[in-house]
Amino acid sequence: MAEEDYGSFVDWNQMGDLAKSSGPTKVDCKDLKEFKQMARQGYWAKNHKLRAQVYQQLIKNIPCRTVTPDAEVYRDLMGNAATKKPSSHIPLPEFVDGSPLPQYCLKAEAVASAHQIINCIAGQFPDISHCPSLPAVTSLLLHFSIDEAQCFEHVSRILACNEPGKRLLDQTFLAHESSCMTFGDLANKYCEAAHKLIVATAQDVLEVYSDWQRWVLGDLPFSHVVRVLDIYLVEGYKVLFRVAIALLKFYRKHKAGAQGGPGNQQQDSGKVRADIQAFITGIASTVTPDKLLEKAFSIRMFSRKEITLLQLTNEKSLQQKGITVKQKRRNVQLALNPDTFSSEIVSAKEMRDIWSWIPERFALCQPQLLFTTSTHGCSLNRFYSHCEGYEPTLLLIRTTDGDVCGAFLSTDWEERKRGGNKLSFFGTGECFVFRLKPEMERYEWVVISHPELASSIKTEGQEDTASSEGQNSDNNGLQQPERPAGDLSPFLSARHFNLNSKNTSMFMAGNFDSIIVGGGEGNALYIDSELNHGRAGSCATFDNPPLCAESFQVSLLEVWGFQDAMAA
Repeated sequence: MAEEDYGSFVDWNQMGDLAKSSGPTKVDCKDLKEFKQMARQGYWAKNHKLRAQVYQQLIKNIPCRTVTPDAEVYRDLMGNAATKKPSSHIPLPEFVDGSPLPQYCLKAEAVASAHQIINCIAGQFPDISHCPSLPAVTSLLLHFSIDEAQCFEHVSRILACNEPGKRLLDQTFLAHESSCMTFGDLANKYCEAAHKLIVATAQDVLEVYSDWQRWVLGDLPFSHVVRVLDIYLVEGYKVLFRVAIALLKFYRKHKAGAQGGPGNQQQDSGKVRADIQAFITGIASTVTPDKLLEKAFSIRMFSRKEITLLQLTNEKSLQQKGITVKQKRRNVQLALNPDTFSSEIVSAKEMRDIWSWIPERFALCQPQLLFTTSTHGCSLNRFYSHCEGYEPTLLLIRTTDGDVCGAFLSTDWEERKRGGNKLSFFGTGECFVFRLKPEMERYEWVVISHPELASSIKTEGQEDTASSEGQNSDNNGLQQPERPAGDLSPFLSARHFNLNSKNTSMFMAGNFDSIIVGGGEGNALYIDSELNHGRAGSCATFDNPPLCAESFQVSLLEVWGFQDAMAA
């Protein structure tokens, strides 16, 4: 079969070096691990026909629903229309949410063919309600299809994938929106410098991150996105997260090196989105496809399972808020209105900076003051009575020296009662500690930055115990009670990991005479029963330096909850 059979939709004059086929002419591989390696190395990247044949094999092997429309269905549906010249004036379905069809070096009439294919898919998949990445995927696969019918079948199989735990394309607004939240969580944790830049320059971080899929499937030049597609068809959806985070890292580097840039001056989110889009569209001048993929796969991330857990929890959070269909995006700034926000410890801007660190599913919540020593007095019992029933909470402390520090605490303080009279650690890996003054810094769960400290699932009944700085060393066992699986925060409970050291999962603890944050070789924060005296130190759980003076007096302590702004 002639090579042109797989490239009849391609404008070869626009393809540059990709128009010249070279390298291997066949792939003789059955082992998935070896296939994965070949995809990452670009084994078939220089041979258009071979790439088309590999795609055909990969897509044919996707487990699909029993009834999945194929090429014959397309031919039957289109009838004589398949032999007529299609029109690009046919509007794309509403579920693509205004996403244009990237041309990707296709002929003008091929763009019209893609419009026709997508509209035919809309008729065959009535359950699709939101799929903004579909135009890009269709345009890419048309490159490597013999005819429209084959492209239709390939796209249909991707949409109909029913392999447990595997997703290829978001097809509902709920799935897409939760993926944006998940990307925000991942960027916050694995791309902190770039995340800080977005927080500093964009008025609405969530709005910027809502473009993350389009960065990869839409804005990337063809030479780059086709290499991503090679791996995506082998490894699945998680590859898109990796590449998007790599793009965000390169964007930050680009802004840091730009002369006369806007610095950290905050501007309209639309301008930041346009700036990122312009950078990615022109990325070929500074970053090769190999360099992009090298950066993407050098990022040490949690597994697909952990990403899935996070995404499912974000979906659940959206469902609880009633956000299941597209609606006007709520600006996170509304939750932190400087005219109404009032704290004796932090300014509205400082609170907004803290808000940029919290998990995305709480971003639409507004801060709710639960407890303050200036009103409720210095009593640990009153602290517990005002904070119990709220999850998560934010602890803020100002010392008599003027230092400001605190902690984001993932779990209800009532959980301490599960340990009986013993001082018991509880909480999840979403907890973190921070300081705002004299310098602003966050310290996350050590396993996030050092995943080698955790491996497989813990064995049944494994128990964590540790010592507390505030207890006698002879009788200081801290037990970690199990929580029902349904109550777990996804990012993550220690029960999901086989931790090499039990000291790395001590998040929060409390009893009648103290509260503790962080454990293992010390505590990040220890506060006595009168909420008056405290100690700060390094701890294994957060791998942090002391957040303030090692022994300090509390000038003021506040606890903030997260009130659902959508329900207000």
